[in-house]
Amino acid sequence: MGSDWKPPACTGWAETGFTTLVTIAARFPHTLEAGSMLRPIGAISELAGMSYWSTTHKQWRTLIVDAYALTGSQSGQRREDFTSDEMKEGKVLYFEQVDNLSGKATYRMHIVEASASRLVVDIENVSTMRYFFIPVLPPGELQSMYFLDRESDNVWRFYSIVRTGKNANGLIAGNESSSINRAVAFYRHMVGIPTTQEPPGAR
Repeated sequence: MGSDWKPPACTGWAETGFTTLVTIAARFPHTLEAGSMLRPIGAISELAGMSYWSTTHKQWRTLIVDAYALTGSQSGQRREDFTSDEMKEGKVLYFEQVDNLSGKATYRMHIVEASASRLVVDIENVSTMRYFFIPVLPPGELQSMYFLDRESDNVWRFYSIVRTGKNANGLIAGNESSSINRAVAFYRHMVGIPTTQEPPGAR
């Protein structure tokens, strides 16, 4: 475990250390401005049914059972998906997600930057995540940050960093392959690649 790891300044994260840390760097074809990428990020309901490769079961499994936008930070206050117009730079939004392992949790999404050529989004859990009613991740212990930058007229760069904090319960710690495949699933969803496309990120 990287107990002494310090997050890069670009993340704005204050907590040091991690149990798992996954980064993804990629290029993908895209001819539109960053604003068009806000739509899949804001379409929270479309996360439901997203798949990933389970290294435990050796098959594609449903990662997100249900997901929906919230009117605020309180659980259960459902609303329609966020529109691109709502997702302005500096905006803070909330959503709820039901994970296949850690159950239902509330997340905060911060639109750090939003311009025609750059998009930066920071997401973290604001409620405790549980595995069969056992607390596995306290608030703020699952953080992810996504950077999307225009490289040319038809190519964009993607970079993400996903941190599971050092206070994570041992029940979910240590399965690096699973963490990789979960991160890859979100990348694919975000840039429009089928999440079950072979090969998976890790076997």
